[in-house]
Amino acid sequence: MTAPDQPSPWWSRARYPDRKPFLLARNAITRAIRAWFEEQGFVEVETGILQISPGNETHLHAPRTDLTRADGSRAPRYLRTSPEFACKKLLAAGEPKIYEFARVFRDRERGDLHLPEFTMLEWYRANAGYDAIMADTIVVIAHAAQATGIGRFSFRGKTADPFAEPELLSVAAVFERFAGIDLLATISGGEGDRAALAAAARERVRIADDDTWSDIFSKVLVEHVEPNLGQGRLTVLFEYPSPEAALARTKAGDPRVAERFEIYACGVELANGFGELTDAAEQRHRFTAAMDEKARRYGERYPLDEEFIAAVDQMPEASGVALGFDRLVMLASGAPRIDQVVWTPPAGET
Repeated sequence: MTAPDQPSPWWSRARYPDRKPFLLARNAITRAIRAWFEEQGFVEVETGILQISPGNETHLHAPRTDLTRADGSRAPRYLRTSPEFACKKLLAAGEPKIYEFARVFRDRERGDLHLPEFTMLEWYRANAGYDAIMADTIVVIAHAAQATGIGRFSFRGKTADPFAEPELLSVAAVFERFAGIDLLATISGGEGDRAALAAAARERVRIADDDTWSDIFSKVLVEHVEPNLGQGRLTVLFEYPSPEAALARTKAGDPRVAERFEIYACGVELANGFGELTDAAEQRHRFTAAMDEKARRYGERYPLDEEFIAAVDQMPEASGVALGFDRLVMLASGAPRIDQVVWTPPAGET
């Protein structure tokens, strides 16, 4: 029974009809996007949720569980933060074009744009540059808008036309434009110079003594850059600095930047794509460094998925992207919050 001073639960017949149009829009968008992938010759895959490693990025946190084997011993497993590791194993196995609507999980995340359990739409093309995946993403976003008939995305007073020609901006360009920082001058040999970036950003953001180069980069990005992106039209932010390469390869001829892009609408990040790294030794190095930093900051580290490291070495040249499907549905349906576009909101919340 609902207390008098508490709102009725989401499933009450007084509230549910207000959510239903957004949920039907979700189904329409799903159908339209699936049809597009089928037309393009992609194969839909379903990969496992329980993984040896949920991902090896410093600030990603995943729920953990223990499996009990037949002999009674316990095996730790994590709920995945992305299907990326499994999908890349399929690329190594020979799949040329795959996509997945994947249920993924993140601890320490909740808000108007974040859910602890959500849907990530990921797809990969073997033997394709990241400009091809970038173009795919723009088309997928337009198909979502077409499916609902919405003419313009809006969120927190900002609008974006999903059908207009997107603006293409390098990360270095937006740091110069919106923060007055020469970002590439703070990178040498692929490594970030913390002192140089701190000096350049000290009048823009608050810098803590233990902030790394990446911490300062993220603060400037969030406070000064992202609010200006995706206004009036989509923004494609590309050539991320190499210290933020994650699982992307560095750009040929310029080790200061990586083949990584993100796409924004109304200041909301919708997608994060890579020209995929296929150097297993370099991937191991990046993961180890990230887990060392995670241990320093949070007192925990996730294991490396050795099968994934081996698969990286066998992968063809490829590109891929992860798109926040719930965020896209929110914008394409006109919903004000992300929890209104999922059929059942997080357990324990109204």
